[in-house]
Amino acid sequence: MIANEQLRSTDIISREKILSDYLLACESRQVSLLGRRDVMGGRAKFGIFGDGKELAQLAAASAFNRGDFRSGYYRDQTFVAALGELRWTEFFAQLYAHTDLEAEPNTAGRSMNGHFATRWLDEQGLWRNQTELYNSVCDIAPTAGQVPRSLGLAYASKLFRNNPELSDLTTFSHNGNEIVFSTIGDASTSQGMFWEAMNAAGVLQVPLLMSVWDDGYGISVPVEYQTVKGSISKALAGFQRDGDDKGIEIFTVKGWDYPALLETYQQAAHICRTEHVPVLVHVQELTQPQGHSTSGSHERYKSKQRLTWEAEHDCNVLFRRWILENGYATSEELEAIEAEAKQTAKKARIEAWDAYQASLKGDFMEALDLLQQTARHHPKAAELMAIREELRKTFSPVRRDAVSAIRKALRLLRTDTGTGRQRLKAWLDRTNTENADRFSSHLYSQSPDSPMLVQAIPAQYDEEGTVLDGYQLLQHYFDSLFSRDPRVVALGEDVGHIGDVNQGFAGLQEKFGEIRITDTGIRETTIIGQGIGMAMRGLRPIVEIQYFDYVYYTLATLTDDLATLHYRTKGGQKAPLIVRTRGHRLEGIWHSGSPMGTMLSSLRGLHVLVPRNMTQAAGFYNTLMKGDDPALLIESLNGYRLKEQLPTNLNEFCVPLGVPEVLQTGSDVTVVTYGSMCRIVLEGAGQLAAMGISVEVIDVQTLLPFDVNHQIVESIRKTNRVLFADEDVPGGASAYMMQQVVESQHAYRYLDSAPMTLSAKAHRPPYGSDGDYFSKPNVDDVIETVYAIMSEAEPGRFPKI
Repeated sequence: MIANEQLRSTDIISREKILSDYLLACESRQVSLLGRRDVMGGRAKFGIFGDGKELAQLAAASAFNRGDFRSGYYRDQTFVAALGELRWTEFFAQLYAHTDLEAEPNTAGRSMNGHFATRWLDEQGLWRNQTELYNSVCDIAPTAGQVPRSLGLAYASKLFRNNPELSDLTTFSHNGNEIVFSTIGDASTSQGMFWEAMNAAGVLQVPLLMSVWDDGYGISVPVEYQTVKGSISKALAGFQRDGDDKGIEIFTVKGWDYPALLETYQQAAHICRTEHVPVLVHVQELTQPQGHSTSGSHERYKSKQRLTWEAEHDCNVLFRRWILENGYATSEELEAIEAEAKQTAKKARIEAWDAYQASLKGDFMEALDLLQQTARHHPKAAELMAIREELRKTFSPVRRDAVSAIRKALRLLRTDTGTGRQRLKAWLDRTNTENADRFSSHLYSQSPDSPMLVQAIPAQYDEEGTVLDGYQLLQHYFDSLFSRDPRVVALGEDVGHIGDVNQGFAGLQEKFGEIRITDTGIRETTIIGQGIGMAMRGLRPIVEIQYFDYVYYTLATLTDDLATLHYRTKGGQKAPLIVRTRGHRLEGIWHSGSPMGTMLSSLRGLHVLVPRNMTQAAGFYNTLMKGDDPALLIESLNGYRLKEQLPTNLNEFCVPLGVPEVLQTGSDVTVVTYGSMCRIVLEGAGQLAAMGISVEVIDVQTLLPFDVNHQIVESIRKTNRVLFADEDVPGGASAYMMQQVVESQHAYRYLDSAPMTLSAKAHRPPYGSDGDYFSKPNVDDVIETVYAIMSEAEPGRFPKI
């Protein structure tokens, strides 16, 4: 059994602190109670609260320094409030989904309650000084989703401490002294992300302080169904450091024991900060007075005996008793504190609700007025006034109610040419613009450092230039990149000692050291997490997923955390991580490397780059390094041994995002493709030319963003026919490209033949050359598909094959 060391006496307990903590604990409890009432009363959609965890979070906050990071759990309201980073009006504003950043600075109403975020970025989207802040990474709801990035945040401290070249980055770290407080509910420790991260933390020896809030349940499922031995600290006992064996330090403490909690967190933080040793604090015997959330009652699954025990072991109740027993205050004084807390919570709730309602009132009243004005002396006055009356009677109206009413009125007036309709249309146009900012802005960077603002710089060549294999060109590029920017770090499986499986980093670990080019275990999720955390702290990591198919291991972290970060904070946080991988044409079910449709559906918020060769890849890396958005870059696996000429401006040339390149001009058919398919299409185009068919070949280069200047439609205007070709499954990226061009770019106007797609089969490719040939598009497929398009248009000239 794991037990704490003998607790030392400290000077951290004083009457002033005790009563201040009691006041905050009472306030936090009251806002939880009022928050649930608001959901049940219809003011809010959903609520999940931190009641029952107040004392443990107060203790954790007491050990938290400026510059530290909290990567937490959606019940951490007391923790964040204790740091002075959450006003109770902001708590309620988030519950109501108030979209004003001044009212709700965490997520501008985009996340449900309990999701807190420090605004690291200024109004331009540029970094503030993190060392002056109490940093909270924006919480996410997926269970254990906050853990992978916690590893990276802590790993950044290790780099700041051990790499002297980073000493100038004083707005991000003071010699790596910052520690990371990660928090998680006990049931969520069953997730693989938690185990993977704790193992990696022990291997890496990083300052991660993991708090497990243990209230005995995961919704209705008790701990004995969740964790071996019914205890996460017992289950992790083998991770406990011992003598010369590296590992983690483990503490257990009761969640209602105020002095023990304070002592435990002071010790845990001291070990973590000074020794850079990961620490687990298992906070036991916590309660959840209101149940899991507002979606149900815990009386459904907890016995009467358990409910009685929880009432008796409520941390606030036992804290009150401890204060009285030790003479720190009288009953009268505590009653006065409790009354003050109730009043504070009620006042915050009223102020937040009034502010939220006021933010909606202007558009609502204007919509009512416009409907009434339009109805006056109008033949359809009765219908318009019915729409107005329905809107007027709406209980607790939100923005959609006024917008929907105006849209309904405009449909009614669709043949009207009067000024009333024009005024309604102007109102709708204005509110649509404002609501686009409220609800859909900041998916990507809007700062001066956006990679979309990086200007194209063409690659330049000598007449007698050096010709290299593709992997050697990347070696030259990465050598140069690491030489000129100490913030750049690379890590992944086999990246370090052997220089990655395709040798792009060969010899570079020996030159730049293990601290910058690092091997990892086989743990893709936390490789991404390491990268996210480092990027959040001002470093420029390139993390490698060895083969593109392995990205599925990382998908939850990429889509839930990284892709949404800038959006869900409305530009308050960013993590410019580059995820490097390789795909296309490798043979075999698990190495086929083209799940592009999955990426396009899941990773809005990242740029997805698909260079056809290593020169283009280097140009994209240059562009991304000048920018501040995250990106996934897929190198062509069968291109590492192909010859390429080394640009003379390898360090400077930039390939712009969202700009296709015409690889071959033609007049009969446009073929749109990317990646390794470019070579296949070009070969097919050569044979088609001998058959009298002129093919224009376009490499889109990036899928997110896609052809921002609408160049492809100009090609189709000329050829009047188009084929979209790629290696993804049917309906994947080829269908996405068709939608972008035919629908969004209105290419249908210029088509004389049906737009076509050429994709892989609906299954993964079998192993072997035949498996590849019969599963993925090949030169024969390209030739015959293009020929069929021309045969349908001109059967006399191109008879069916």
